[in-house]
Amino acid sequence: MRVLLKIFEKISPIFEEGGKLAAIKPLYEAIENFCFAPSAKARCAPFSRDPLDIKRYMTMVIIGLLPCVVASLYFFGLRVIPMIIVSYMTGGTVEVVFSIIRKEPIAEGFLVTGLIFPLILPPATPLWMVALGCAFGVFVGKEVFGGTGRNLFNPAIVGRCFLVLAYPAVMSSSWVKPGHGITGRLLEYVSSANIEAITSATPLVEAKHGLEDMSHMFMGLDISGCLGETSALMILCGGIFLLLTKVANWRTVVSILGSAVIFEAILHRVNPEQFAPGMWHLFAGGLMFGAFFMATDPVSSPSTNEGKWMYGILIGVIVILIRNFSGYVEGMMFAILLGNIAAPIIDEMVFSVRLRLLKNE
Repeated sequence: MRVLLKIFEKISPIFEEGGKLAAIKPLYEAIENFCFAPSAKARCAPFSRDPLDIKRYMTMVIIGLLPCVVASLYFFGLRVIPMIIVSYMTGGTVEVVFSIIRKEPIAEGFLVTGLIFPLILPPATPLWMVALGCAFGVFVGKEVFGGTGRNLFNPAIVGRCFLVLAYPAVMSSSWVKPGHGITGRLLEYVSSANIEAITSATPLVEAKHGLEDMSHMFMGLDISGCLGETSALMILCGGIFLLLTKVANWRTVVSILGSAVIFEAILHRVNPEQFAPGMWHLFAGGLMFGAFFMATDPVSSPSTNEGKWMYGILIGVIVILIRNFSGYVEGMMFAILLGNIAAPIIDEMVFSVRLRLLKNE
């Protein structure tokens, strides 16, 4: 590492203002910060040290996503790898271009977006659609608002929502039956050439026909779905890690899952023939994945603890309403987008109530 550090120190002048490669200085800084800690130092007191900077925060989220990545490789095969690579390449390119235009450092935020996005897509999604959706999500969902830390919406969800609305036929017919046994589909590459022979319905589609198997859904056995949303067990492993490291706020997660299960349980009690049990919806689709990895985004979610409860309840209720009373079998992405829109208003309401209470005191 010392040799690498010396190389960076030697070539750094050509990226400074007036240097030959000054135009791509943000790209150089991103690579340097990825390999080493940022070199910026405070010149005077007071000094402070935060153990959870952006790079460490994003690293924790990536570690939390690894169980879902491993599960997706086992269930759906080697095609997962090029989908992740294409996501990183296209979204990263958009990020670099805007950083160079703005002459600002490249933030590490895309490290998470680039991994989450392919995990919320059907296994047989064409690679060109992966590239298009990721580029659209980063551009419209983040860069238009000013980049990392300023985005109103979760970029990954914006990209997936675009693909669902622009290419509904492909996004609703690219489901693959998961592999099983010792190796699963680890040695297979699912392509558009053989997708027709193994296409199957998602658990939410099967719910329309009364097929319910919560044990299989919890493990991910023989249940189709998006890459990272198939196994509730793997989602729990990564999600609990985020809660223990305090990267994800438990209030948001508990309020989303709790409100969704309670609301669905009420509907099931009223009409058990039409509505599935609350626990069934907990393991089906992207409810759990979205609650742990997307709704907890600190930028697009409320900053107040009271607001996180309201935000989570809003998302949990909306996702159940969409699943049961609309033409879409999965409503988590739309629910989170609506929650993102309401997040600033929720925080404003909380601040207003706090100020009134302080005045009364």
